[in-house]
Amino acid sequence: MIQVTPHMRVLVAVQPADFRRGIDGLARLCRAALCEDPFSGTVFVFRNRRRTAIKLLVYDGQGFWLCYKRLSRGKLRWWPLHPDEAATPMQAHELSVLLSGGDPTATAAAPQWRSVTAQG
Repeated sequence: MIQVTPHMRVLVAVQPADFRRGIDGLARLCRAALCEDPFSGTVFVFRNRRRTAIKLLVYDGQGFWLCYKRLSRGKLRWWPLHPDEAATPMQAHELSVLLSGGDPTATAAAPQWRSVTAQG
């Protein structure tokens, strides 16, 4: 079982992927289009052209996980629109919202890191 935790790096591919691709094809896409190492442990998120499905690719140290979710109704409401970038980073809690069909930019979570200062 795979679990996305807050310390994991998540990258969302801006352009849609050909969903006929499997693990090897998506790993090749990570290297060629995203200029990232698919063996890094990063969670790579892809969508299809119709915005009805998502695939996650992640390497856990022993092998690859390929997770696929197809919406039963409707389309993904949000996807990053950065034509000059191949991928955009996302926080783990934002990925959870996206996988639930929501808009991750509308989440109001605490900052990822906060400075701790001694009171005196």
